[in-house]
Amino acid sequence: MSFVERRSNPLAWAAFWFALAGLVLMPIPLFIGLILGGGLSIVAAILAAIALFKGLARSGKGIAPVVFAAIFISLTWGGISLGGGIIW
Repeated sequence: MSFVERRSNPLAWAAFWFALAGLVLMPIPLFIGLILGGGLSIVAAILAAIALFKGLARSGKGIAPVVFAAIFISLTWGGISLGGGIIW
């Protein structure tokens, strides 16, 4: 019985897509973007932290989506701190 090593990190991809959705939804005004984009961004940050530790345990496999997720998360939080989702 042969096992094939999985090369991707599913949690990293989940963090990537949640972070991207948070970034896209963040500019919606009247606190909708703050709730949707901010909430998805928080979930993405938790998933990215878990995926980072799992990727490092596998000698760095699947780290690229975590890096992009971290960039999207920081852009979302930066946009929210400048008023995105509230007054835009």
